[in-house]
Amino acid sequence: MTYTAEHARRCRADFPALTKSRDGVELAFLDGPGGSQVPAAVIEAIADFYATCNVNTHGNFPPSREVDRRMQSAREVVAAFLNAPSAECISFGQNMTTLNFALSHAIGRTLRAGDEVLITELDHEANRGPWLALKEHGIVVQEVRLKETGVLDTADMAAKISARTKLFALGASSNALGTVNDIALARRLTRAVDALLVIDAVHFAPHFPLDLRAMDADFLLCSGYKFYGPHVGVLYSKPGALERLPTDRLRVQDPAPPYRIETGTLNHPAIHGMRAAIEYLASFGTGTSLRERIVDAMSGISAYEHGLAASCYEGLRQIRGVRIYGPDFATRARAPTVSITLDRHTAGAAATALGAEGLCVWDGNFYAARAVEVLGVGERGGLLRTGISMYSTASDIRRLLGAIEKLA
Repeated sequence: MTYTAEHARRCRADFPALTKSRDGVELAFLDGPGGSQVPAAVIEAIADFYATCNVNTHGNFPPSREVDRRMQSAREVVAAFLNAPSAECISFGQNMTTLNFALSHAIGRTLRAGDEVLITELDHEANRGPWLALKEHGIVVQEVRLKETGVLDTADMAAKISARTKLFALGASSNALGTVNDIALARRLTRAVDALLVIDAVHFAPHFPLDLRAMDADFLLCSGYKFYGPHVGVLYSKPGALERLPTDRLRVQDPAPPYRIETGTLNHPAIHGMRAAIEYLASFGTGTSLRERIVDAMSGISAYEHGLAASCYEGLRQIRGVRIYGPDFATRARAPTVSITLDRHTAGAAATALGAEGLCVWDGNFYAARAVEVLGVGERGGLLRTGISMYSTASDIRRLLGAIEKLA
């Protein structure tokens, strides 16, 4: 199904936050990379959970069995969203960062001093910090170089993967620049040396159909609150991968996947809400299976968002005193995220001025601190970032461009 401007206009009524104004100013939420708004269907699902089965799992009474059923259903829906082989591949946690620290702790116990881990200068710290921490145990951490154009140096990537490399942690898409990385190349290079591939798909998941069978990642992480759901972290583990890891867990914890890395009681209402978010997205697609509807919907939403972001990019190119970062929009290998600097204003000052006009955008490094350092914009307060979501409109972009032109 083709997702159009009319779909975006109609879907806005599904999001309670989008029907509100602040101090008489209509809000334009262009901050999706920092977290999306939530449709009423998700809010209602969470409320229903609290109203009907707010108990713990694995009890011998009806409400607890209902929780077990809903948690299994949520795993199945997330597996369909990712095209994972089964629900047993899907683990939940507080957020992506916490899950990745748990993963790095477990994998770190299987490594020896002198083994190498590869990360990149482009990535969010959530897929850098947990691996950099392994240096305390004698692990050598190398970094793939980021070019000034906002893309990774693939020659440098190939040169730094060797027989000593045990793991490559790579973002599918940059939350700061929108860059989509070459996952297929990373998989070929890591497979050649029998290294693990860990993918951060937090910024990729809201904007593209995810296909783990094609990516063939050993582990992949994403976050529900980026694709119209609540704050829940997701970890995919390739069948057989999690069982081999010495995870942090209590002796009473189920050692089988997907529970092996899930510590403590999970946020069951939020997990149920994430299932509702995926089902909401699927409602914009057609097909006989949930997976088919998800792929159809995400393909349409992706094309719509890309077109809107490309118009934003082209509009910004026409404004003197504005510099755009990251690859251009000549290819679809680009997330709908546009980051800039202004000659006459710091990123923070510009974001404050735009915020006063109801334009919600982010400034700073967005936890992609190394990328901002490499690009040399830290002293300017980092970047000013605009993110397009499924509910963004051409009117939002016109307002943004007009306001930035006045500032510039």
